[in-house]
Amino acid sequence: MTLLHFTASDGARLAYRDEGEGLPVLCLAGLTRSSTDFDFLAPHLPDVRLIRADYRGRGGSEWTGAATYTVPREAKDAVELLDHLGIEQAAIIGTSRGGLIAMLLAATARPRLLGILLNDVGPVLERAGLEKIFDYVGRNPAATTMDDLVAKLPHTMPGFANVPEARWRAFAERLYTPTETGLHIRYDPELRTSFLAAFEGPQADLWPLFDACAGLPLALVRGANSDLLSGAAAAEMRRRRPDMTFAVVPDRAHVPFLDEAESLAAVRAWLERMR
Repeated sequence: MTLLHFTASDGARLAYRDEGEGLPVLCLAGLTRSSTDFDFLAPHLPDVRLIRADYRGRGGSEWTGAATYTVPREAKDAVELLDHLGIEQAAIIGTSRGGLIAMLLAATARPRLLGILLNDVGPVLERAGLEKIFDYVGRNPAATTMDDLVAKLPHTMPGFANVPEARWRAFAERLYTPTETGLHIRYDPELRTSFLAAFEGPQADLWPLFDACAGLPLALVRGANSDLLSGAAAAEMRRRRPDMTFAVVPDRAHVPFLDEAESLAAVRAWLERMR
């Protein structure tokens, strides 16, 4: 799939992928990930226009520095990508950080949205899950080879089970580049500075952002073993939005790959609400 580029309003050169025809669906990945995060889902959505963004500092996008790696700036980039493509409205699939961006867009750019699917994220982020991210963001893995990393992933990512070795390898190959000095991350290490700064002090109240999704077709996919989105938070989201499409994916923590049977059923049900 060809990687395309556009220029954001601040001059940054940002990458994206655009394939298929039909309902426009904008995919926003997790914190350290890129458009390839949706490679496992894409083959199951042949009847939509799937647009996948690379945030600044990740994937094929320009590195623009820690001060620009923020949810508000990335939300602005998402709107500017839609503008670049001439798309008035799009549905959003937001994985982890992508879900936070989607909720912010519901509050600040509501006319541009058709609906939102949140992949293992909500308005309450558990500290235990955040601390795991603190440990690895911006750092190269200890494993020195891809084989070594693939062998360790089932142990370093507890909460995942029944994941074939081939999937672990495909997952790892999308995150790291093998070099003579070991495996290297595929994003600007300065993302660490920005991420840690965002979680200094008391946790912000994000429920108003979730409530801003009122009236939009909404879906939530939660990993049964997630340490970032608790069962209690998911239950409160369902109480506030009883019409929300909801799925729990067994044998998955943060985050489901989105091609599990439970994930696909939720994605398809959500898409049908917008056709």
